[in-house]
Amino acid sequence: MKEEQLLEKRMIELSKIAYHRNIFTYTDFLNLNERNILYTLPKDKLYSKYITFGGYDLAERQMAVFLPDALSLREEDVASIDFPFVAITIQPLQAKFSDQLTHRDYLGAILNLGLDRSKIGDILIKEKETIVFVHRSMSEFLCNELTRVKHTSVYAAILEKKELDFTPIYEEITGTVASVRLDSLLSLAFSSSRSKLSSLIEGAKVFVNGKLMTTNSYQVKEGDIISVRGMGKFQFNGSQYRTKKNREFVSINKYI
Repeated sequence: MKEEQLLEKRMIELSKIAYHRNIFTYTDFLNLNERNILYTLPKDKLYSKYITFGGYDLAERQMAVFLPDALSLREEDVASIDFPFVAITIQPLQAKFSDQLTHRDYLGAILNLGLDRSKIGDILIKEKETIVFVHRSMSEFLCNELTRVKHTSVYAAILEKKELDFTPIYEEITGTVASVRLDSLLSLAFSSSRSKLSSLIEGAKVFVNGKLMTTNSYQVKEGDIISVRGMGKFQFNGSQYRTKKNREFVSINKYI
């Protein structure tokens, strides 16, 4: 609770600075719990509006920018803001001799350099490279010092924005559910019973559009992004029709 209170105070202070000094102010990368704290702050505690972004659509770890009072930006204008992070590509020096590296391997290698987790955004593992978002102040250090991940020799370089090309990969899952309640869609997405998955909600591990969900009965809306810590995330595409047994035939995109 103390850490949450300190984070709240920090966000309120950044909002106040943006308002009074008429400048952009930024948080570090926020995880799902920290984003939820921001999203649920009473509006009367904040002095200015904010936008969050993590380098690409659907990013889990995102920075928040508090906007000057005179500036009114829409969500689609987020690309015009110069967030203080860059994308770095990490590639093996000899691809054919490289290990099958995981998210945990890359994160461990980066944190072992002494970087704080709050300075690191999402880590995206692609077929021929891995992309990591990192605070701009740490980017040169990371490129110079990250030479090995597990037993694989690697090199790292900053990507220009125009070179960043990441389209999330997903599989479409369809099926019938009694309703579009949160627990029903979790059951469809993760092939488990509603009773088993309800513990995830009770354990504060389920987020919808970055906001913590504490009730099984939440009615999911078309386009909602559901994230489950430790399991993955999916987007609800909507209900297509009702069956003769009065069940909803739905479609979701589960991200791989």
